[in-house]
Amino acid sequence: MYRPPIRLSSPSIRFVAMGLDMLIICISGFVACLWYLPPLEIHDIPAGYKMLVLAAAFIFLVSSPSLYRSWRVNELGAMLRSVALAWVVTVMILLAGLFVTKASSDFSRVWFGAWSGGTLGLLMLQRLVVYAGLRWLRDKGYNYKRVLVVGDSPAIQHVEEALEQAAWSGLRLLGKVMPSELDAYIKKQQGLKTGIDEVWLCLRRSDDTGIRLVLDALRHSTANIRLVPDWFTLKLINHGVSEVVGIQMLDLSASPITGEVRLVKAVQDFVLASLILLLISPLLVAIALAVKFTSRGPVFYQQKRHGWNGEEIWVYKFRSMVVHHEAGSQVTQASKNDSRITPLGAFLRRTSLDELPQFINVLQGRMSIVGPRPHAMAHNEHYKELVPGYALRHKVKPGITGWAQVNGFRGETDTLDKMAKRVEYDLYYIEHVSLWLDLKIIVATVFKGFVHKNAY
Repeated sequence: MYRPPIRLSSPSIRFVAMGLDMLIICISGFVACLWYLPPLEIHDIPAGYKMLVLAAAFIFLVSSPSLYRSWRVNELGAMLRSVALAWVVTVMILLAGLFVTKASSDFSRVWFGAWSGGTLGLLMLQRLVVYAGLRWLRDKGYNYKRVLVVGDSPAIQHVEEALEQAAWSGLRLLGKVMPSELDAYIKKQQGLKTGIDEVWLCLRRSDDTGIRLVLDALRHSTANIRLVPDWFTLKLINHGVSEVVGIQMLDLSASPITGEVRLVKAVQDFVLASLILLLISPLLVAIALAVKFTSRGPVFYQQKRHGWNGEEIWVYKFRSMVVHHEAGSQVTQASKNDSRITPLGAFLRRTSLDELPQFINVLQGRMSIVGPRPHAMAHNEHYKELVPGYALRHKVKPGITGWAQVNGFRGETDTLDKMAKRVEYDLYYIEHVSLWLDLKIIVATVFKGFVHKNAY
């Protein structure tokens, strides 16, 4: 039996969700006050605490508009990660404000920790409850949308797989038709009293006639009409839609390091690089002295590499080879049993200790802790025509460690296949860059990324 979908996408629902989040932040803060501070009534809570809680609610709401898009198109794990990231950013902004205004001593650390932790848990719990409710409604036959796919492009297979894997979305595939069959199909559905909520056009890029036929057949329909571009066979980075000077444009290849992502990554790099350099400073001094006293030449080795947007940067390493010169711009990769590598240098390279000075590059803003490893400029010139999408690696800052390195593609790339595989992992990282992926790579590097059989 056909049941019309319950509409949960009106603008009022968005404001209800925002109101619930604000309520959670405020209630959590006030409950933490009543729990930790001396016995108080709500009206006795110090004004400073109230102002801080309200400021947090305001920052969270205005800095995270993407959290309040349709819940139908947001996968639960991605939604929870977004909530956690938004709240962590909010807490960091609060801490920075308290530090700058020298007001941190006015607030209890225990209260702040209990409030921030409790709020994060409640914000996530709220979404888990809502998702459970929506799933229950869909199991009863409500709150889903029927999707009709029109066309015969290779994108159809991608759409079918995506809908099958996203049962949580409440989107159901109604059928597949060609543009010329759409008119008859709509009349048949009207006779069966079956609604069509979404029409997705999977047409080939040159099929203008098909698009006109579809728009004509749907001229009286209230269904949402969406075009699924046939670009899955292309090597695209951060594809999507942008508005530039008021013009809607399709992004075929764009840097993902913009807006909130850029801010979070910059803060992450500065904070972590500062802490790491502070902690490893005795080790840096020890290695520098060891390099100086075991072979002739400078302590550091500097080499020009390509950075973000292909700009030339100087990358620092502890010198691990004897001083030598190569003809022209030639750069020979280190290989097994390479006679140029000093005994100490072999150990430094195997353990990645030679790369520790690159945390200075991170503080300079030239590199990131996580990103594609920077290759020698001569290698970039050699491989950019041989490996598809090779130059796209430079759409982000190069990193000390990366997705390719923790997946085993580290060290010498003596075959074209090895380089192609490394680039494949680098492009995956660029397409999926996030705080969580960065943290995953950092943790993986700590446990398995320092020592590797291919590092020599």
